[in-house]
Amino acid sequence: MAGMALTRAWKQMSWFYYQYLLVTALYMLEPWERTVFNSMLVSVVGMALYTGYVFMPQHIMAILHYFEIVQ
Repeated sequence: MAGMALTRAWKQMSWFYYQYLLVTALYMLEPWERTVFNSMLVSVVGMALYTGYVFMPQHIMAILHYFEIVQ
């Protein structure tokens, strides 16, 4: 039963990846170009998440202090 669920999950992830390739038109690129693009995308998303994690609490607290919600 667990093997069947794993197979189904793998097929679903493969379908999502195929949709990603179609929507972004990456299916037209060579494998090395696709790898470079995906690496850059992961890097940019990772940097954006890290920046949001580090700086957003400071900005939120500044906004709350400005509107005197927090003393």
